[in-house]
Amino acid sequence: MKDNVVIITGASKGIGAELARQLAAKGAMLALVARDREALEKVAAECVALGARAEVIVADVAKEDDCRRMTEHAVAAFGRIDTLVNNAGATMWARFEDIADMGILERIMQVNYMGAVYCTHYALPHLRASRGRLVGIASLTALVGVPTRSGYAASKHAMRGFFDTLRIELAGSGVTVTMIYPGFVSTGIRENATGPDGRPIAVSPVKEGEVMGVEECARITLAAVESRRREVVMTVRGKMGMFLKLVAPGLVDRIARRAIEKGR
Repeated sequence: MKDNVVIITGASKGIGAELARQLAAKGAMLALVARDREALEKVAAECVALGARAEVIVADVAKEDDCRRMTEHAVAAFGRIDTLVNNAGATMWARFEDIADMGILERIMQVNYMGAVYCTHYALPHLRASRGRLVGIASLTALVGVPTRSGYAASKHAMRGFFDTLRIELAGSGVTVTMIYPGFVSTGIRENATGPDGRPIAVSPVKEGEVMGVEECARITLAAVESRRREVVMTVRGKMGMFLKLVAPGLVDRIARRAIEKGR
């Protein structure tokens, strides 16, 4: 990935920030995108200290014009785009029947799905020119239903369908599509998950110390991006779930319910 021009959305924290640091150590040129300028500048400074070039781009991927401007900024700064990592995301933690405001689900779909669509739309001509890489950071909820995550799972299912279709359409173009399906990762994002009242839940319902660390998740993701793998299902439980869904779907439902109840 040395001298590879990489756009990372949602780069201010969690998986996106750690991917930026690991790519910086490999000599990539980074366009770091998120809404929080202060957090982005901190990550950019860490990347520069590791020897990388890093551009800070403040943008909300839920807004199409921001995604257009993001692409223009990256091309103006680096002259091309080699890799787009669609990582920005919003999550939730509430049973569907307890949600009073359907705007919660609209916002999640707009960020997780349409954000990836907008960014890909504007970056794709440049990725075609560089025979580059498209990356979608999804979730195991893109593969199975998960209680309390209805809107989140729907957005990630949509993301999976979009990129699986795009992979077929881009066959022979030189542009590859890699989908990443992590399980629970200790990122801190769940403290900002939307509860049934539309406010952040503030306290993570997941046992953060008992799930995959963000460094390991980023390392696995980066290896898949470098080798242009089709997809990565990260956990053993996730891989087992994909098999069991074919032969014992009811069991997968029970496993998903227990995972949420135990928070790991």
